[in-house]
Amino acid sequence: MIYKEHLKKDPKMATLMEADGYTLKKRKNTPIRLMASIISQQLSTKVAKIIFLRFLDLYEGKEPTCAQVLATSPDTLRTIGLSNAKVNYVQNVAQFFTDQKVTDRKLYGMEPEAVIELLTQIKGVGRWTVEMLLMFSLGHENVFAVDDLGIQQAMIQLYKIKHTTKKELQTKMLTKSAGWAPYKTYACLHLWNWKDNGAV
Repeated sequence: MIYKEHLKKDPKMATLMEADGYTLKKRKNTPIRLMASIISQQLSTKVAKIIFLRFLDLYEGKEPTCAQVLATSPDTLRTIGLSNAKVNYVQNVAQFFTDQKVTDRKLYGMEPEAVIELLTQIKGVGRWTVEMLLMFSLGHENVFAVDDLGIQQAMIQLYKIKHTTKKELQTKMLTKSAGWAPYKTYACLHLWNWKDNGAV
């Protein structure tokens, strides 16, 4: 894989390239991907999956349209385990995609920073949430999630980064990651895999 040869130029990153390679895919129904990300915030992967399946069950197990989500009462959404805030945020996403006529095709054709600027207008959607969308739904190869706790922990361990403030940590992370371009997304995937397999 071309990206592996590039990332191996970083000696530390080269040690993580033993795992199978990754292939990024474009996924349809972007607003639902965004809602799933909101639902999963501050939850374990297992709990997030259970609640998202309950969400789909409200629509006979199928991914709903934005119109269907907007037609669902907040009380009904709360019954699956969503907080008041998350209910609002999920419906904010549906309203925004409807009002702005945002389509998958439109998002596929936009640069990452433009997607971030567009979607962070939605209350409840922050930069990290859009970065996850860019990586896992829009298939962008060069996204670096500097705010992601898992990436921070993995890089502190791998590169022995010393820092006293969050800003100092992020500055050092951005410096380290600069050489990974144009394949920063793959570097993040290998860092997550390394961390999840007990390295940190």
